[in-house]
Amino acid sequence: MASSDIFTSDFQLRPYWWEAFAPPATGDDTLPQHADVVIIGAGYTGICCALTLRQAGIEALVLEAGLPGQGASTRSGGQMSGGVNVQKKALAAVGESTAQREQRLAARLRDASASMRYVEALIQRHNIECGWQKTGRLTTMWVPEHYKAWSARIDQLNACTESHARMLSRDALRQEIGSDIYHGAALIEQAGHLHPAQLYGGMLGAAREAGARVHGNTPVEHIQRTSSGYQIATPRGKVNAQQVVIATNGYTGPNMAGLKRKVVPIRTYMVATEELPADLAASLLPTNRAVSESRRVVNHYRLSPDGRRLLFGGRARFTPASERTTAQLLHRAMLKRFPQLAGTRISHSWGGNVAMTLDSMPHIGGADGLHYAVGCNGSGVAMMSYLGHSIGRKIASQSRDPINAFDMGEIPGHPFYFGNTWFLFAIGSWYQARDAYDHWRAG
Repeated sequence: MASSDIFTSDFQLRPYWWEAFAPPATGDDTLPQHADVVIIGAGYTGICCALTLRQAGIEALVLEAGLPGQGASTRSGGQMSGGVNVQKKALAAVGESTAQREQRLAARLRDASASMRYVEALIQRHNIECGWQKTGRLTTMWVPEHYKAWSARIDQLNACTESHARMLSRDALRQEIGSDIYHGAALIEQAGHLHPAQLYGGMLGAAREAGARVHGNTPVEHIQRTSSGYQIATPRGKVNAQQVVIATNGYTGPNMAGLKRKVVPIRTYMVATEELPADLAASLLPTNRAVSESRRVVNHYRLSPDGRRLLFGGRARFTPASERTTAQLLHRAMLKRFPQLAGTRISHSWGGNVAMTLDSMPHIGGADGLHYAVGCNGSGVAMMSYLGHSIGRKIASQSRDPINAFDMGEIPGHPFYFGNTWFLFAIGSWYQARDAYDHWRAG
């Protein structure tokens, strides 16, 4: 099939998710002059923070540069697990022993696990219809060495989280996925997938019902310290607030208290196939699990909530490219895993920003009434929702103590990083080449 023939006749350059819930307009309501807390960014983080504040009786005003939820919150793959992606060897702090470092990692794992429980509780409490299917997640192994490394992590993961994780051999994996490209997998049973845009819509509705005010098309131009708190300048007017929360994550701009130098936005992409024959779709992922790979440059995929499409994503290009071009690249990667999809066309293609940090950890923090929550590192559905909730709890409690293990002070930076991601092409291309070579060598 020629690259020009891979698109359906009604192909769309917009998220597949928006067919069920699209980011809503918020009207032209007058911007208030005062608020207890102004939250910048109306994604999962900002909305969950606002909901928690309102439940504590605190006034919350959310300002969004575009339409509420139009960023990563309604663009992601919709996979959700607890504790998996923060299981990294924590760097030792000055004077810290190995035992102390391991205790810090265990605390992070426990809080990451709590992030999934938080979102599950929200879904249940507010009756959010978002196609949540707790069918588990497979981390598929690109090379045998990854299988060995994951095998060594399973006991700690299960001890600190509720993942119920276990390893699957290459033969056992054939019962889970219609592909022979992998060298086994880690199965995270306490995980699954949902409709991220419908989840966002439910969160937004709950926050508004609780009394939160959400203003779209209101970009923040400047944050200025005042004698009584902060003044937030926008094209629609100025708002005075006692406290401010920055919840912009992968869309953090230059006027966000220096956070642009601490967050590395990486563009990631997704495609949706046309509707597949029921037997073909079922043969790809017969147990309906979510899948994420152990590669350096990750691909991830799952079935749509109705089980009729494959939704396939990854970092297709590290330089600016049209989403028609990235669809062609992802289609090629999809066929490498599932040759039986030859002839399948793409109906939707879209992209969104993931926020990476230099220590690969999520962070919340701040001082003097200026707070932030950033750094999903590819796990935004549960983690960013939980971090927004955590900031809300911290403000409500008026505590200066860390609220959880991700409240760990200053985000690490680099003296030569100023927010320009020019280096991603070199690093990303090198990682892609290494992934290809390692897989070829493993056979």
